[in-house]
Amino acid sequence: MRAVLVASGEPDPSDDRWLRGADLVVAVDAGAEWLDERGIRPDALVGDLDSVAPELVSRLEADGVAIERHPTAKDSSDTELAVAYGRRRGATEIDVIGAFGGQRLDHLLANLLLLSGPAGDGLALVRAGSRITSLRGGEARTVDGDVGGVVSLFPVGGDAIGVTTTGLQFPLRDETLRTGSSRGLSNVIVAKPASASIGRGALLVYEGPAGEPPAKGDGTR
Repeated sequence: MRAVLVASGEPDPSDDRWLRGADLVVAVDAGAEWLDERGIRPDALVGDLDSVAPELVSRLEADGVAIERHPTAKDSSDTELAVAYGRRRGATEIDVIGAFGGQRLDHLLANLLLLSGPAGDGLALVRAGSRITSLRGGEARTVDGDVGGVVSLFPVGGDAIGVTTTGLQFPLRDETLRTGSSRGLSNVIVAKPASASIGRGALLVYEGPAGEPPAKGDGTR
């Protein structure tokens, strides 16, 4: 089951694409405004609702939208609570629109770090044609995207050990990506299927469309 969450960052105008084929659409606080502008009714609205118009909340509730209201003083972000809601509804894949942008850089960091913990299983932060997912110790997977697409790998929570890639212009073979290093930045898919695996640690995996600005230098930073 695939869920799409719409958070209150700055979605790209083309982000409607991520809603196609969704089994569950969840508005995260003011993400309800973006959906309402497009005439899309979510299945649920989750958050402390401190940044969404009360009139919209009332209208959604009257339309039968499930409202999960949380106190403003809480231990989890609205996005994290919405991810948990999606899991309870049976979602195994969750795409988050609107995870980036806005004036709160700390919320951006919180959204990215969600990927590196248990909540990161099947979770993707998406914008336009790009997505960020996670890869943790012992995992391997195919890297989506067309030939020419950009792939960047960022270690989080410590060094990423035993990183191996295939199908990329600058392959890694059982190598270590050090925390704070930009070595995994801006690689390119040259053959499909491309893949990435990691022995120990965790990686954030950025996948961007073909045609993004080319890499500089050796193509890995």
